Amino acid sequence: MRVIVMLAISLLIVLSSCNSAEEKTSDENVSTKQNQDKVGQEPKQSNEEKTDVSPDVEEKNGEDQKELAERQKSLYRVSENWSLVPIEEGTNEKVVLLTIDDAPEKYSLEMAKTLKELDAGAIFFVNGHFIDTPEEQEMLKEIHEMGFVIGNHTYSHVNLGAIENNPDKQREEIIKLNDLIEDIIGERPKFFRAPHGVNTELSKQIAIEEQMVLMNWSYGYDYFTPYMDKEKLTEAMVSGKGPEVDVPYSLLKPGANLLMHDREWTNAALKDIVLGLREQGYEVLDPHEIKTIE
Repeated sequence: MRVIVMLAISLLIVLSSCNSAEEKTSDENVSTKQNQDKVGQEPKQSNEEKTDVSPDVEEKNGEDQKELAERQKSLYRVSENWSLVPIEEGTNEKVVLLTIDDAPEKYSLEMAKTLKELDAGAIFFVNGHFIDTPEEQEMLKEIHEMGFVIGNHTYSHVNLGAIENNPDKQREEIIKLNDLIEDIIGERPKFFRAPHGVNTELSKQIAIEEQMVLMNWSYGYDYFTPYMDKEKLTEAMVSGKGPEVDVPYSLLKPGANLLMHDREWTNAALKDIVLGLREQGYEVLDPHEIKTIE
């Protein structure tokens, strides 16, 4: 009897051990399966997230790149008579280019803010003697950061014809200013306008070497005494006529290159000039759309 009891107890111990091992194995299998399921699900979840987000991001990036390319596309070129003409057929011909010379003397920053509010582009042609202080340089930098194009108008506004026989001085007037502008805004000018519209063979050559487009103008009136007045200047710029300086006919044509200066009366008239031109159906051209020398 005693032997039988001992065998029964031993059998119960063995069975109990087996059950515990089976339960542990079962628990481990369940745990392993759960972990496998979890590991298997994570890549799937990541893929789902990528499927949901990536196409939108890629599409947006694609749109941004397309928009940038369109914005940087050259749509116009400077013609032989200094007007702006479309490069391709179908581009709007009825445009005008706004340019501001002698910047940034006193009113350029205020003029830039006015144009920015009107969403109107312009080229600011700079003289070196107006950016020889930290305050003036900061002003130029701000104008550039507002999106306006900066052009070269020589360092000291010298008549290049008067120094035609001094090639070193001509180079200094143009290249020294390009160097200074690059130091301030991080890029060299792409447009060159000679003071008084007087170029020399050398200045034309230097412009090409510096990869700058030569530019004069179609008309401008704010440097004539009769038009140093807001109302008279507005009328002259919007109509294209300057009867008090022997221009009784209109010089306003599609692609007209409009000359203005950093002057008190021009600053006062600027908004009305832009609005008046738009009322006649003219678009203010974005200078970034002008073909430059690469």
